[in-house]
Amino acid sequence: MKLHETLLKSRISQGTLKFKDQDGETIYGSGDPIASWEIHRKSTIPRILRNPGLQLGESYMDQDWSCPDDSLADLLTILRRNFQTDYDRSWYQWFEKLYTFLQSWNSVGTSVKNVERHYDLDEPLFRSFLDSDMHYSCAYFRDDQVSLEEAQQAKCRHIFDKLLLNSGANVLDIGCGWGSLAMYIAEHSDAHVTGITLSEPQLSAARERSASRKLENQVQFQLEDYRDHEGSYDAIVSVGMFEHVGKKHFNTFFNKIKHLLKPDGVALLHTIGTSSPPTPTNRWISKYIFPGGYIPALSEIVSSIESSQLVNLDTEVWRRHYAATLREWNRRFQSVRDRFVGEKGERFCRMWEFYLGACETAFMIGDLVVFQIQLGHSNNSAPLTRIYLYSSA
Repeated sequence: MKLHETLLKSRISQGTLKFKDQDGETIYGSGDPIASWEIHRKSTIPRILRNPGLQLGESYMDQDWSCPDDSLADLLTILRRNFQTDYDRSWYQWFEKLYTFLQSWNSVGTSVKNVERHYDLDEPLFRSFLDSDMHYSCAYFRDDQVSLEEAQQAKCRHIFDKLLLNSGANVLDIGCGWGSLAMYIAEHSDAHVTGITLSEPQLSAARERSASRKLENQVQFQLEDYRDHEGSYDAIVSVGMFEHVGKKHFNTFFNKIKHLLKPDGVALLHTIGTSSPPTPTNRWISKYIFPGGYIPALSEIVSSIESSQLVNLDTEVWRRHYAATLREWNRRFQSVRDRFVGEKGERFCRMWEFYLGACETAFMIGDLVVFQIQLGHSNNSAPLTRIYLYSSA
């Protein structure tokens, strides 16, 4: 019996895997989910086994295997459920823990290049699968019936309330993307918001969008690294940017927050994190999707907060919200996939759908979560309970 046959037979117990190669089809396991895995070349399985964390995704991009019934997410779910406990054994690394990125020094110059690799992709691509207001971060699903647009607005409201803004507040948005959150804050208050980004296409789009919404007097966007920014703010928010800071710069990031935040101000960090201890990078994600990124464990974040002498006012953990977000992003991408095959090629589209599907499983059954950490200079910077967040819900 071949090595992969032994592995699949001994390990697949959760879900049904229909495995097909040159020798025919074999069914492993039982129950849901059900997925088909069709191998197109004899060299595919040995290739994956040699370097699973990289080659599972890369071989999919190369069309070495496929899921005939569009069951990619289900296949990745089955592999994760049945093999993730053995991720640290080199011959069992069929699916390494996803989104735990390479530790990086991430100088200012390197950070700009890393941003260009992902966020400077054509804006139409992001418009094709994001919500109508272009929030490229985890949405907040109060129930299963809300749309992605509603869930993203709920996320904005949740963050807005945690910032505890006074009239005329000055707000800094670090990693502002296409300006969506900054404009939400301006439209729901009389605050003045400064958004900074390292992406020139995002900067251009954010400025254009704020002008179309007549927010130029309240919102300004700048092309700037957070380390170079100066000012004094009543509130600071950063959503989906901390993952790109790099572990070596965690202390720098929180020290900068402390420097920019007024004595009675509040900061809110929204970041992907892992509920497990610190883990190494996933090589495929680092190579193709987010070079230079690193997903932190809560212990690593807290250690740097303590070093900065900021006060952790509140930590909230969002579980599976990002899985629902990614599932909807992928559904929307699939609806326009043929268009991007024509524009960017089949290999790019396979890379993109593998990224969305793999990340969905990492949040659904893996150890990835979202942390929202509220920070201040003293214990008195925020209310003692979360009642204020839900009193009007």
